[in-house]
Amino acid sequence: MAEVSAGTLTEMLNERRHLIEIALWMLGSEPLADRIVQETYRRWYTLDEAERGAITVPRAWLTKVAGGICLELLAAPAPAPVPGVAAPEHRPEPVGPARPPALTAEPTRPRALTVGSAHPRALAEHDRVVRRFAQVWGLGDVTALREILAGNATAVSDGGGKLRAAVHPVHGADAVACFVVALLTGQSGTEVTAESVNGRTGLVLRQAGQAVAVVGMSVAGARVTAVWIVLNPDKLRPWHRPLPRKAYR
Repeated sequence: MAEVSAGTLTEMLNERRHLIEIALWMLGSEPLADRIVQETYRRWYTLDEAERGAITVPRAWLTKVAGGICLELLAAPAPAPVPGVAAPEHRPEPVGPARPPALTAEPTRPRALTVGSAHPRALAEHDRVVRRFAQVWGLGDVTALREILAGNATAVSDGGGKLRAAVHPVHGADAVACFVVALLTGQSGTEVTAESVNGRTGLVLRQAGQAVAVVGMSVAGARVTAVWIVLNPDKLRPWHRPLPRKAYR
């Protein structure tokens, strides 16, 4: 398999921010900039694995594509749209994700994720395992994390086509442990909290009050069998938290 990870969470967020800034500088519209970046990533995901593998600097390729879309829009007589990016006054439906989302993060309206029994004892065990997972992952200890994972564990990251997340699920305790540590550990300025995700304990990562990832897990006994990592900015909006106001004298 050619691609497992597209880099750390910080690298993915910085890449997306870079593309947003280019589109915003060229066109001056935040909603349109977001759609241009989504179309840029859509074009990335339409490449096959061999084509993506041949791109030695993905960020440079994405920058060129985003800039090209902006130039097409600037050169086109209104209201002719670039394929996949409609003019903002038409208020189109969003471009679909590169693949179906694995998990919907809705803190105010959790949806059931059928993982074992909902018995209070099972929920308490789930909570214990997730908190232990977070503790070990925070230390970046791949070996200890592997011990918490079932041998056939799976990890799926959902970028919703809005950033360069991993294309394929990751299988096996060794691969999942390495993937999770590489993706999520050591992100400067990131706050990690245990919160209810789809009715069971999960993890929310925030930077300056803005959710950058929500992690849900399936647990069987004392082992994690599946890790679902939501990275799609649209799905993360309900998890944002306002920063406390500073007191001035």
